[in-house]
Amino acid sequence: MAAATPEAVESRIVEALASFGPDVEQVTRTATFEELDIDSLDLVELAQIVEDEWGVELKGDDMKSLKTVGDSIDLVVARAS
Repeated sequence: MAAATPEAVESRIVEALASFGPDVEQVTRTATFEELDIDSLDLVELAQIVEDEWGVELKGDDMKSLKTVGDSIDLVVARAS
């Protein structure tokens, strides 16, 4: 399992979100999932990637509370520590 450094988590989450459609330049820490047109199915897929990479389980309630890319990065880093 890869180390969940803030840089590694940010890089992987940005890469994953960009694969769902938005340009990678749009995927910033302050970008909201709504702005990026990331839907709930994309977030479920992101949660699976996070669990596979770092063993961090994100439940439905966790995902509902996330509004920005930065929120998701911070949550994963906090839980993986």
